[in-house]
Amino acid sequence: MLTLALLGTVATPLASAQTTVEFWHSFGDAKRSGWIQARADEYNKSQNAVKVMPSYKGSYNDSLQATILAARQGKAPALVQVFEVGSQLALDSGAFQPVSSVRNVDFGDYIKPVINYYTIGGKVNSLPFNSSSPVLYFNQDLMKKAGLNPKQPPTTFGGLLSACQKIEAAKLNAKCFGMSLNGWFIEQWMAQQGAPLLNNANGRQGRATATNLDSRAAKNIFTFFKTMQDRGYYTYTGKLQDWDGSDAIFTNQKAVFHITSTADIGNIRDAAKKAGFGVGVGVLPIADGTKRNGVVIGGASLWISKGVSKAQAEGALDFALYMTNTQNMADWHKLTGYYPVRQSSIELLRKQGWFTQTPLQLVAFNQLTRTVPGAATAGGLNGAAIQTRKIMEEGVQKVLAGQNVDAALKETKTRADAALAEYNANFK
Repeated sequence: MLTLALLGTVATPLASAQTTVEFWHSFGDAKRSGWIQARADEYNKSQNAVKVMPSYKGSYNDSLQATILAARQGKAPALVQVFEVGSQLALDSGAFQPVSSVRNVDFGDYIKPVINYYTIGGKVNSLPFNSSSPVLYFNQDLMKKAGLNPKQPPTTFGGLLSACQKIEAAKLNAKCFGMSLNGWFIEQWMAQQGAPLLNNANGRQGRATATNLDSRAAKNIFTFFKTMQDRGYYTYTGKLQDWDGSDAIFTNQKAVFHITSTADIGNIRDAAKKAGFGVGVGVLPIADGTKRNGVVIGGASLWISKGVSKAQAEGALDFALYMTNTQNMADWHKLTGYYPVRQSSIELLRKQGWFTQTPLQLVAFNQLTRTVPGAATAGGLNGAAIQTRKIMEEGVQKVLAGQNVDAALKETKTRADAALAEYNANFK
């Protein structure tokens, strides 16, 4: 883990008339990185004062760590894509400045669940960019073969278990359910039950010092995994955070149900069409006996480095606002499945008849817009989030291997709380 330090070095302004803005992002695939490059090319051609230079810098974690190190050396990029759970670490690093310190920005057009996540201490520090949440994907053809109605996908853990019983009886040569083993889903299921993952209102009323993994909500989640595994209904690749591998299980028709991000709607839809089966999308199933509370935003936002010239900071913000304007966010959504983050973009998509043409997207939007604002759905702020997510994943993995739920939760909480304490020791 990086040793955090406040960074305040200001780079020397560029001598040339044109200001160069480096933009580091974490999209290595041709589709998304190509879209970003195209927007940069458009922006660069529209004016002569600023030249934006996007570049792929590895995973979210790799890119954030590289940015903090570059900032220490006085070589920070002006604009950086930072994943949502990296927000506290980005804030604590001192490497970034709030976008509102560059110039006033009107945040009124942003979808509330999105802007709520990135509002920390009453201040919006970054511009929302790629935002997502988890949904249930299902193979309509296999559901029909098992005597299930694709128009009524399961919405609860119990409903999913009942569907799995029918799928098992139908002998489809496919598992009932698969998903990537990722801590993000645990955070989502805590929020759906109205339970903050962390104390101090999910780290938003004070630095988080402990997890709530000893709660009934956490036990419901771990018990769900154990039940699915014990009955032979669950499948995954055996690796942690294997998004692509888990998607492949579903698109290869080795699982009837699959939970993953809304950002994968486009890719999964295309893969299902190629494989010759109909795919449906439903809301994220939740624990029985709980009221649906809503989802936490995933994805990333755009941060502006502190250690750059005023011209670079202003250029970075100007490009970020261009890239995330109404039209561009609508196009981004169509290409990727990420939420378009702006209310005006949703209205534009509705006028274009997009949701009539692509009903899969409507389920995701309704799930997001019906989210109840609060500490649980605002998402947890935790500078050790990279570690605590992995610790939670390892805890579930132990349950899948046969460990008792209570024992696994106790061990997981102890380890996660220790990671929080170690991180927080930097700020005493």
